[in-house]
Parts: sequence; structure tokens; C-alpha cells
Amino acid sequence: MQVLIVEDEMMARESLARALTQHFPDLRIVGMTGSVRETVAWLREPDNLADVIFMDVELADGDCFEIFRQIDIAARVIMTTAYDRYAVRAFEVNSIDYLLKPIDPAALKRAVERCRAGAPGVDTARLLEAIRTPRSYKQRYVVRFNDRIVPVRTSDIAYFYSEEKNTYLVTADANRYVMDLSLDILSEELDGRCFFRISRNCIVSMTAISSVVKYLGNRLKIIARPRPEFEMVVSRSRVDDFLHWLEGGE
Repeated sequence: MQVLIVEDEMMARESLARALTQHFPDLRIVGMTGSVRETVAWLREPDNLADVIFMDVELADGDCFEIFRQIDIAARVIMTTAYDRYAVRAFEVNSIDYLLKPIDPAALKRAVERCRAGAPGVDTARLLEAIRTPRSYKQRYVVRFNDRIVPVRTSDIAYFYSEEKNTYLVTADANRYVMDLSLDILSEELDGRCFFRISRNCIVSMTAISSVVKYLGNRLKIIARPRPEFEMVVSRSRVDDFLHWLEGGE
């Protein structure tokens, strides 16, 4: 089977490609895209054919459901996301499975086997599992500060940001620590009801937001506590989801 991977986070893309190559030698990865626009363009090329598409929900320029609005997809689709709130919408576009990140190897195997068997439609059991099963999220992180090891509860974290290949954690009382983890990994470990990734370079806590103002290019700027050393701007493609999240939407 020929596989297209739709994923905008490089580490997640490489991790999935590695898992598929290692465990399913009969699968051949024929393409990788990272945005709605790039994916639609790839699918419209007559020479590009895929039997299976592993599709992340949140992409660089919007959500993957925009792809379905622009083009008919004949391939079997397996949704991959860090959030369970998209499960019903995955059902509506008839995806065959729904994998929550970090992807469990057993779940990945089951999804691939469903594709091999030509299973029609969404895996209803997986849909119900995604909706009903509470996920466990990271409760604390252990960081190093000089010769000390400091435990930090996630409830005390204001935001994370990356700068010059480093990832930083900033607490509500304005302490800053360097972390070994990337924002890609952090976004999968944190409770999406409490934290939101506003851009490639920043994840903010709901409790850190003091106010939000309009910014250039239909973007939004967050006034946060403690005050960041950078402009905390919501990417244009994430503005609608951010406002929905801010209002407490699921």
C-alpha cells in the first residue's frame, strides 16, 4: 500500500514515517505534506496516488477538514491528533481510524490492519473510545537549574516557548527554566483544555492570559502574566481555534 503522511510537525512526521517503515515493510511512503494547501496540491496531481493517508488534524494553515471541503478523497484516512475533541468530525468525513498522539504501536498496527482488510468507514469503537476515555496528562515536569533539580507542577506554568533551538518553561511567578523537550512533545503531553499552542514557537496556559488584542494581519496578540520577553502572537491559521478554546469550547 502507498502512504501519504500529512503532518506539519517535523518530529512527529519523522517519528510516524520511522514507525511505518520499521513495522510495516509492505507500506511505501510516497509523499509527505504539512499544510492544507500543499496536501490539496499533492492530491490533485494525477501521478500522485495514495491508498492510505495518515492525516494530522491541526496543520500549518488550518485544520485538515478544509482538505475534504476542497477535494474528494478516495484513499482510506487515518486521523492522527493530540486531541480527542475532533473525534466526531473524523466520523463525519468517514475516516477509518482515529489515533491519539503519542501514537500507541498497538493502535497503529490495528489501524494498518483495518486498511489492509479494506474495512469500510470509521472504526466506531475507536470513535467511542476517543470520546469517552479520559486521557491522562502531564501533571509536573522536572527541570534543572544550575546544580538543582526542580519539580514544576503544570498548574504553575504560564507558558512555554522556543528560541534559538532551546525550549523554555516560564512559571506564573516568572521563573524561567531550560527544558530538554520540544514543543511538539509538550503539546502532546499537556491538557488541551488548559494549554493552547498559539504558534510554532509558543504554548500558553489559560491562566496566564490577561487580555487579547487585535494584531497585524488578522492575528491576535496576547497580554500575558508574567510579561514575556517576546511578542506573544497567535498565528493567523490558529485564531479561530484559539478563540473557541478561550471561550471554553470542546
